[in-house]
Amino acid sequence: MQRLLNFYSWSADLVRDDLREFVSSQIGDAGGVLIPDETGFLKKGRMSAGVARQYSGSAGPDRELPGGVFLAYAVPGGGRSLIDRELYLPAVWTDDRDRCRQAGIPEDRGFAAKPELARQMIERTIESGMPFGWVAAHEVYGQNTPLREWLEEHQVSYVLAVPKSFPAATAAGKVRADRLAAEVPAAGWQQISCGQGSKGPRFYDWALIATTCPVHHLLVRRPVTGGELAFFTCHAPPGTTLAELVRVAGARWAVEECFQAAKKRPAWTITRSAAMTPGTDTRRSRCSRWRS
Repeated sequence: MQRLLNFYSWSADLVRDDLREFVSSQIGDAGGVLIPDETGFLKKGRMSAGVARQYSGSAGPDRELPGGVFLAYAVPGGGRSLIDRELYLPAVWTDDRDRCRQAGIPEDRGFAAKPELARQMIERTIESGMPFGWVAAHEVYGQNTPLREWLEEHQVSYVLAVPKSFPAATAAGKVRADRLAAEVPAAGWQQISCGQGSKGPRFYDWALIATTCPVHHLLVRRPVTGGELAFFTCHAPPGTTLAELVRVAGARWAVEECFQAAKKRPAWTITRSAAMTPGTDTRRSRCSRWRS
């Protein structure tokens, strides 16, 4: 693998396109959900492209590591896969062109915030013709106005997490999401599963709040046993059901499962040959093989 990466001429972007085409042919679905999210990699070194002090969910806060924005694809029934990626380059890198050149970063690569990297990947997916119906993401992307406006311009439906302070348009003007949620009557909540978890269906109480625009809604999630609320801004065709919006909101966890699977160390085994005698050093045996 190291020889392939370091000594042969091949295009990572074309491999990405092949992967997306394969995933589309195997599990492509018009109800598919695109899920952008970021993750970091435990790799140090000043010349490791993109390495900087930043937060990583797996490594903790304030760690020196590179990070990237990825795009996952999830379909009804449980199918999911990572289909695209972009390296996140902090401004400390893009402002230092000598450092970029030494690390092999192209001259035309400038700074792009994570929502902009997500937009680029979603745009590539649209151009590829891959079937999907939704975009779902956490607050970093949900509270980014340019990303939301771009999705709406391209008629892409979304369910995006937003903070409790998110202003929703009502007849009385813009009102914070948490204040609107506080006005929902008991009959306005419905208990619905947003998908399968490690311990079975993930049930929450949900409320859907209309806004002054028929294609914009505020979706609120509440733990069944009580606790902190979560908020989502939705852009969806009129008549979209609460159950469908909940399905899309729950699909976001597919990207976390993809990250977990991708970061697992491959297990390897030693196959013992019949000709191998007791005391043979199996670590040097030609019969060793990898099983991932």
